Amino acid sequence: MAAAKAPTSSTKEGAEDEARDLAAGAREAAGAVTAGIGTAAGTVSARLPEAAAATRGAVDEAARRLSAGSDTGLAVGASFSIGLALGLLVAGAGRILVALALIPAAAMGLTLLDRGSVRARRPGAA
Repeated sequence: MAAAKAPTSSTKEGAEDEARDLAAGAREAAGAVTAGIGTAAGTVSARLPEAAAATRGAVDEAARRLSAGSDTGLAVGASFSIGLALGLLVAGAGRILVALALIPAAAMGLTLLDRGSVRARRPGAA
């Protein structure tokens, strides 16, 4: 049987050099990641106003279409959205997905409620 070799000073130095090389590589990788994150953050911050304006435009357009829709269309859309959310819930979908499916129902329902309150405030409204 071969006996285990006792570590020599040259193998210890080789292991230390390898550890130093690994540490230097890790520092370089961390620096590259930090630089990449900084670049990505700069890109996101440069495009944020543009994205906010596009989102605002989409929300305004959705509100305009909801206001222009008929009561029947809004009621059908809200019912469909609630049915979809309940189907997702029964099927075991995640809560976030179910909540996202309820957003259109809430928007349509609130529009219908707002129309009802406006009609009630008008004199001579039926």
